[in-house]
Amino acid sequence: MTSENGHELLSKIQNRQALVGIVGLGYVGLPLALTFCEKGFPVLGFDVDQKKIDVLARNETYIVHLGAERVQRARAAGRFDATSDFNRLAECDAILIAVPTPLTLQREPDMRYVVATAEATRDRLRPGQLIVLESTTYPGTTDELVRGILEQTGMVAGKDFFLAFSPEREDPGNPSFDTKTIPKIVGGLDVLSTKLAVALYELAIDRVIAVSSARAAEATKLTENIFRAVNIALVNELKVIYDRMGIDIWEVLDAAETKPFGFMRFNPGPGLGGHCIPLDPFYLTWKAREFGVATRFVELAGEVNVSMPRYVIDKLSQALNAQKKPVNGSRVLLLGLAYKKNVDDTREAPSFELMRLLHEAGAVVDYHDPHVPEMPTKRSFPTLKKQPSVPLTPENVASYDAVLIATDHTAVDYAMLAEHALLIIDSRGVYRTPRSNVVKA
Repeated sequence: MTSENGHELLSKIQNRQALVGIVGLGYVGLPLALTFCEKGFPVLGFDVDQKKIDVLARNETYIVHLGAERVQRARAAGRFDATSDFNRLAECDAILIAVPTPLTLQREPDMRYVVATAEATRDRLRPGQLIVLESTTYPGTTDELVRGILEQTGMVAGKDFFLAFSPEREDPGNPSFDTKTIPKIVGGLDVLSTKLAVALYELAIDRVIAVSSARAAEATKLTENIFRAVNIALVNELKVIYDRMGIDIWEVLDAAETKPFGFMRFNPGPGLGGHCIPLDPFYLTWKAREFGVATRFVELAGEVNVSMPRYVIDKLSQALNAQKKPVNGSRVLLLGLAYKKNVDDTREAPSFELMRLLHEAGAVVDYHDPHVPEMPTKRSFPTLKKQPSVPLTPENVASYDAVLIATDHTAVDYAMLAEHALLIIDSRGVYRTPRSNVVKA
């Protein structure tokens, strides 16, 4: 290690005296902050949403599956604080950035949050700090965009400050893996930056894997999620084909899964959800254009997945039509807002597109989600008004012309639903035995 700044920072890290700043206290940042606290590091969290700061100050949590007791323990130990004052970035020895990286309406990378955070960091940057970007993004973001902003100070990455990328790998609600146990990929701008980032993470995460560069780390994250997106697109397309043939895709997948080798199961659905899988393919296709490379396979998968909500609504329309009912004026209960079961995470959930399409067709739409008591506002769906989750009672269920299962939460009484619903559109394979009032979509 040649940099004096690097020597000093490494010593702080090894002694767990380095103050870890985490920008963005969402589904990635807050678990990461609590994990570092639980490993003995002092942590200062940053977020522009003052409501989150206030919740944490009350020793509470806004992410249900984390549990308020983790926040209470971290604060009681005096190792965790949260603030919306970004001037305090100067206090931090390591700054981990976990802010959203959405898409524009044209499905191009929207880097405004990364840029704003990099600029806020630049304005408080001091020698000896380690900056790590965790937000999912295209290869080159760290060493082109973020580095360029930070070096506007006149300081040099790898000498005065240190820069790396380490992709988040959160899976909210997964009982088998959490922030501590999911292996961490780290790629620095240079050897020293990689060494410092690895030294920091390996004191909090069970396994840390160093790769050759920030770009390799960025590409790793995209590859993981594009793999899932492509395979989900495949089973979504097979679902449509087999439905025309009168074959149940769920029965086929159950049977195929019995093969002990050469098959990995992916399930179809009403569309892709979560922050990463619906977005990552478009980050790669956008960056690939710079190199004159066509991403036909990836783009085709994206087209298939994007088409799924409309396919589901078409199935609902056909089912209502068979009962001599138009979608226009029908009362539809959307079951599930979260993007996957048993969590309260609604990021990029296909339920919002399903709701938009139903409204567009003139339906009256309510929703029920045991984990989402009130529908959040979505920038991508400005016409959807906030509304509360309605109770899932036999009387309520029977009052709707159709119930559309968008998320298969375990807490739902599906036997009651089947008994009282006039029509169920099942996009998640909940009902495996044929029923006269269930249509699979």
